[in-house]
Amino acid sequence: MPPRRTNDDYMGGQSDSDVSMLDEDELTSRVKAKGKGKATEGRKGDKGKSKVKEQPYAWEASYTRTWETVQEDEAGSLHTAVRDLIAKGRRRRLLAPAEAVRRTIIRHLILVLDLSSSMMDRDMRPTRFDLMLQYAREFIAEWFDQNPLGQIGIVGMRGGIGERIGEMSGNPQDVLRSIAERHKLEPVGEPSLQNAIEMARSSMSHLPTNSSREITIIFGSLTTCDPGNIHDTLDECVKDKIRISLVALAAEMKICRELCVKTGGQFGVALNEGHFKDLLFELIPPPAQRALTRANGPGAANPAADLIMMGFPTRLPVTSQPSLCVCHGELKSEGFLCPRCLAKVCDVPTDCDICGLMIVSSPHLARSYHHLFPVKPYTPITNLDDATSLSATCYGCSVPFQEKVLQPNVPLVDGISPLGRYRCPECEHDFCTECDVFIHDVLHCCPGCGK
Repeated sequence: MPPRRTNDDYMGGQSDSDVSMLDEDELTSRVKAKGKGKATEGRKGDKGKSKVKEQPYAWEASYTRTWETVQEDEAGSLHTAVRDLIAKGRRRRLLAPAEAVRRTIIRHLILVLDLSSSMMDRDMRPTRFDLMLQYAREFIAEWFDQNPLGQIGIVGMRGGIGERIGEMSGNPQDVLRSIAERHKLEPVGEPSLQNAIEMARSSMSHLPTNSSREITIIFGSLTTCDPGNIHDTLDECVKDKIRISLVALAAEMKICRELCVKTGGQFGVALNEGHFKDLLFELIPPPAQRALTRANGPGAANPAADLIMMGFPTRLPVTSQPSLCVCHGELKSEGFLCPRCLAKVCDVPTDCDICGLMIVSSPHLARSYHHLFPVKPYTPITNLDDATSLSATCYGCSVPFQEKVLQPNVPLVDGISPLGRYRCPECEHDFCTECDVFIHDVLHCCPGCGK
């Protein structure tokens, strides 16, 4: 039997009678002194070992100080950090195909949001749910900027069912308005991949074959509550040529990867907040179509493409008489007239509700054109002696070039011109670093040759 402990063992030799004679203040002071002595012994025992850094609070450990991401060099300058950022963008453009790529510029996308209880986890700040809504709004705005002829619909997963949050629309304001109110999207219950995909598939059943059908899923759970066999739904998506892409926030699941692989989509698991945004924004450019096999050898012509009938509408001035629109049935002064049936619609691009004609504007069509024929990467000029016909100013912004002298300790970065000169391979005009980034990332058209 274990030895029986007495009060002396607990009170350091004091008997019950002695303890009863002590007042409360003195007893408290003795207990504190005893604990302090044990702490001192512990520190003495750790003497000679490396000091352990005190752990911060949980929110301090996960908080990212954005001002520390850009580091200064030994001279206290930020030129090195800026040069690395520019080099990263140039490497991305060099890896992208520079020749004409066949893509579908008329896109229809259903964005599926996970609204289950697992989205309230705080492994991503402030929560997965709040971060998902923030990135979803940025994704929608950028998606419409790069794909003005496309349309987006919103579907949510919560309570084991699929919930239609926003109808498919080509107006970014209508899509953003559907996810603007946070309290209506409060996460609850379990998600259902099958119900959400079936609802998204039914929303795109009427679309023509010349437009792409895509489903993008943001999934943060490790379970799915499906009423049937989800593989049957997957087979129907493959049959309908629906492309499914998924961004997982928790971990990789076999069914999630299988959904993306069999339909030709992209799959990724977000490691942190920045990686989550990168994976989501990689889905903004239109997907490239597979090359078609030529029947009569490499010299044969490409197969005939399907012609798409479009109409350029007439814009009504604000001072015109109010009339009913066919899309909402509301009295409005401004709007657009369908060139075929003269029906009035509120915004473009859209499909006429009367005759079914696709109504677009010429700027929208021109902005979608750069995906088919991207701007070729400019050639960096590294030596003035090897270059011919040097210009004194940038062709884009007319700012004079500065003759930079390389420092001996600064390494050369592949793809970066140490002189700040980049030459178009078509028109052979020189551009500065800022114009090179602006032309390839924003303008998508060379000012010199128009290509």
